[in-house]
Amino acid sequence: MTHVAIVGAYGSAGVAVARSLADRDVELTLIDDGDPGGGLCILRGCMPSKAVLSAGAHRFQTRHDDRLSGIPEVDLSAVVERKDEQVLGFAEHRREAVHDLAERENVEFVHDTARFVDSQTLAVGDREIEADYVVIATGSTVNVPDLPGMDEVDPVTSAEVLDSTEYGESGIVMGFGYIGLELVPYLSEAAGMELTVIEHDERPIDEAPPEYGDALLELYREEFGIEILTNARERSVEPTAEGGVRMEVERAGEVETIEADQLFTFTGRKPNLDGLGIENTDLSPEEGWVEATMQARDDPRTFVVGDANGREPILHVAKEQGFRAAENVVAHSEERDLEPYENVHHHVIFSGLGVYPFVRVGHTAASAREAGYDPIEVTRKAADDGVFEVKDVPEGLATLVVARDGTVIGYQALHHHADSMAKTMQIVIELGLDVRDLPDRAYHPTLPEILDGLFREASARIDE
Repeated sequence: MTHVAIVGAYGSAGVAVARSLADRDVELTLIDDGDPGGGLCILRGCMPSKAVLSAGAHRFQTRHDDRLSGIPEVDLSAVVERKDEQVLGFAEHRREAVHDLAERENVEFVHDTARFVDSQTLAVGDREIEADYVVIATGSTVNVPDLPGMDEVDPVTSAEVLDSTEYGESGIVMGFGYIGLELVPYLSEAAGMELTVIEHDERPIDEAPPEYGDALLELYREEFGIEILTNARERSVEPTAEGGVRMEVERAGEVETIEADQLFTFTGRKPNLDGLGIENTDLSPEEGWVEATMQARDDPRTFVVGDANGREPILHVAKEQGFRAAENVVAHSEERDLEPYENVHHHVIFSGLGVYPFVRVGHTAASAREAGYDPIEVTRKAADDGVFEVKDVPEGLATLVVARDGTVIGYQALHHHADSMAKTMQIVIELGLDVRDLPDRAYHPTLPEILDGLFREASARIDE
């Protein structure tokens, strides 16, 4: 019987592998040292971040609605307390699912830390486990940049923001990717901080057409009062005598100094491989070290899924990678061809406290041209549809990208409830539907009428 060990069994990717293999003729050892355990998304990612953002969103929408009087204050202690209650409940459910799997005759769960002794042997507690295949599903950890002076200050990471109930009056933010775009408005709205953000490029969201990054800059500056320094680079950082932080920043060849009470490092995440004993294996965790089959390039009996492989750190992708890895483990053991994991690009950023989320599904016009298409691109402003106005969420836009034969190949949006509409568009794109075949009809709810406008305009462009 083939023996498979999964390191990181509580996480979303690890659970996906385990569930897929538990019904097979496979001996399965599930390993996780999590305390309480439950996976990154539940404990430190998707779920807790949405919990805290929602509190800021309520204040933001109240503050911008002149039909209401008074501006509520956000009770940060209550926010964190409720978040903890919810997250612990979700995590308990995840642990129970893993432990239920371990009740099966062919499955064992070991609550301990694993470390490679060699490519197929793991030291776990006071025992060694030899496996035919090892699946690494250890997730990711916060990435703190190596900047001169960083070891002299005490930066606040994204994980720590989720637990914090007290902040200074001002802050400097390093990192304006998806983590910064989500947490910066929270610090401004819920914690009342004056923030200065360092953006390396001309605008954020390099995966989107330029007008989306420009729209977000305007939204964050005008609606949240956030100072964003674009085309800027951090040079060094140091503590101030008052317990704050001072940073040297270079912009347009000039160096300027900024000061604040706190420094926030929202500089992404990195695969959580430290302490795993990778150096005792043939693995070399660098760019491209994991194939699209989820198989490690340097060891065909090691598979790496989820954030740990550094390919695309998104929850739903991690789960799908886990399912594919399980199929490929079985295929390899039976000497069959392995199938790559391929997905339509599907990314949601809960920007603007989730009131104005950004989504991208499939191609942009630029990526479509790179792929050999001659695309039709149509864009519509949210303000063109009255429903956004009457709901008092007038900002934003949406874009549809269509091949010349009518096939819908991409969708981008930055507006209220764009995250929910993204699922519809994912189905449209994955099924390869023709925009002229999509229904153009009145229906409730009315907010998605922005899609109808895009469908009509794209269809007219094709007919021309």
